[in-house]
Amino acid sequence: MADRKPPLVVENLDQATFKCTFPACAGICCKNSRPPVEPDEQVNIDGHLDKFLPHLRSSARAHVEKNGWRTRRVKEGFPTIAVEGGWCVFANGGCTLQKVGMAEAAPWRYKPAACIRFPVKKTKGGSWYIRQWGYRGEDWDLFCLNPEESKVPARQSLVGEIRFSAEREQKLKKERT
Repeated sequence: MADRKPPLVVENLDQATFKCTFPACAGICCKNSRPPVEPDEQVNIDGHLDKFLPHLRSSARAHVEKNGWRTRRVKEGFPTIAVEGGWCVFANGGCTLQKVGMAEAAPWRYKPAACIRFPVKKTKGGSWYIRQWGYRGEDWDLFCLNPEESKVPARQSLVGEIRFSAEREQKLKKERT
């Protein structure tokens, strides 16, 4: 599989390394991350919020019930998920959105695209890259973004995330036409 052409052109794919270490990392990428949530994802989360509430941390659930799960903060043109106690409101020993999806045999059914494709990122100009310390000015100091932390080529470890990103791009392109 490593020799096949990826479904998406990723500018640093041949140099980048990455290995997700969850649960050892405790989901540190969910700490203060505030991912953007696109309109279809907002509708999806809103429509199933009752499934997620029982699985939230008690303080996060109180926050969501009082203030909602998204903020007025905008990132990449979309509202972001709220943070409570320093963590995404859906973080509770992992992603509640993903856990509920997994129970339904569809892990990414409710999870926002920005979270699914991490650390694959799209630039404002439309090109794609793997987030790595120092690359394109990356300043998030997560150890998993340190290219010295893993020797696993991103081309191998991020096959699903890259495929998801390509499929989402195609879907959004069709919706715009």
